[in-house]
Amino acid sequence: MIQVPISVPSPSADHPREALRLIVMGVAGCGKSTLAQHLADALKLTFVEGDQFHPPENIQKMSRGIALDDADRDGWLDRLGVELLSHPGGAVLACSALKRIYRARLRQAIPRLSFVHLSVTQELANARVQARSGGHPFPSSLVASQFATLEDPRGEERVLQLDGASAPSELCAKTIQWIDAQGRQSNAK
Repeated sequence: MIQVPISVPSPSADHPREALRLIVMGVAGCGKSTLAQHLADALKLTFVEGDQFHPPENIQKMSRGIALDDADRDGWLDRLGVELLSHPGGAVLACSALKRIYRARLRQAIPRLSFVHLSVTQELANARVQARSGGHPFPSSLVASQFATLEDPRGEERVLQLDGASAPSELCAKTIQWIDAQGRQSNAK
């Protein structure tokens, strides 16, 4: 039998590599913004803080200790999808993405979207939210509502489950290994 070498084309202008778009998700206080920033730095991608895309009405509602509902999140999720797509080189988004319908909506907007879910205990989430310095609109009184709303993404396509109590550097390394194992080039050094 004759073996014929198979050449795999490298990314080029004619065949560009698909941009990596990743959402770090979980309840308030799980560490999603910290990990998303670490990943964006390591992967040389744009970091997007989902909270910055909430309309003023949502910020006011949360500041008053009122949990957001599905209707409050509709426009926000659409803006996040548009924002992720606006970065042709890829991006890492910090976003709660608590319900399956929210993740499905984002997946519909962004092909091959991947998620990293940071799981934490309610006690740890409360402690982290209480320790935040001023300027964050999310009070610790809403942490319980996030746990009540969370629909575990286990079993969904392209979801990595991690323990949010681990060090950010460890979480970053595990995420990069997972990205590479999926056949998505992380470009991490």
